[in-house]
Amino acid sequence: MSDILARPRRARRPPPSATGDDPEAINEMLTLDPGTAARRSGRTHGPLPREYRWSTPCRVRTVTAMSEWTGLLNVVDVEATCWSGEPPAGQRSEIIEIGITVVDLATRTRVSKHGIIVRPTRSTVSDFCTELTTLTQEQVDAGIEFGEACRLLASEFAAGERPWASWGDYDRKQFRAQCAATGVDYPFGPEHTNAKQVFAEAYDLRRRPGMDHALRIAGIPLEGTHHRGDDDAWNIGALVVEVLGCGGWRVTTVG
Repeated sequence: MSDILARPRRARRPPPSATGDDPEAINEMLTLDPGTAARRSGRTHGPLPREYRWSTPCRVRTVTAMSEWTGLLNVVDVEATCWSGEPPAGQRSEIIEIGITVVDLATRTRVSKHGIIVRPTRSTVSDFCTELTTLTQEQVDAGIEFGEACRLLASEFAAGERPWASWGDYDRKQFRAQCAATGVDYPFGPEHTNAKQVFAEAYDLRRRPGMDHALRIAGIPLEGTHHRGDDDAWNIGALVVEVLGCGGWRVTTVG
């Protein structure tokens, strides 16, 4: 897939009519979910009002020189078996898809997009899970075993050597837990970045937004299907590029 570089965007503020030009009110409105923002503005139907679609300026607390970030970064997003309530007896959540986008840190570009379907062994795909991810039991039955997927991450994506990132800490903790439960070697190296955290820091947000909301804040269109690992990793990669461009990238976890 050809690379798409996130273009610089002019930041806009919600107008005084919506917030009274109060910085705290502006910041709060920008971190609201779309439905709440619409209700606050008096609109409960249709698209989000224009004044809530734009980001505040990218404000960075700790600026790192661009030249310090070189090499490749793996952006990872996983989808896992899930249910509308508690798991059925004897089942536990397992990874069923691993999305990987490789980002060149020096040039701040997304260079490749990949997806790995993983066959669960201790759970099945619920109707709720299919509705959320579009993945079916038939699709995941044709996937590879979790151990093989981890070995593929190590051999094809140098997961043990490259730094990596995910939106939040769920993906890192899920890999840790599933590797421990199955006796599979953890495939990643020690340097991990919680992209959700550094994005919130770069935009000086009091709340850490979901990936789709962060895209709206940054003015970046969502590509593909939300809650599919390969597409989510690609979209997170665009947000990584955005934070790199702000000078706000950093490693959040070592170990």
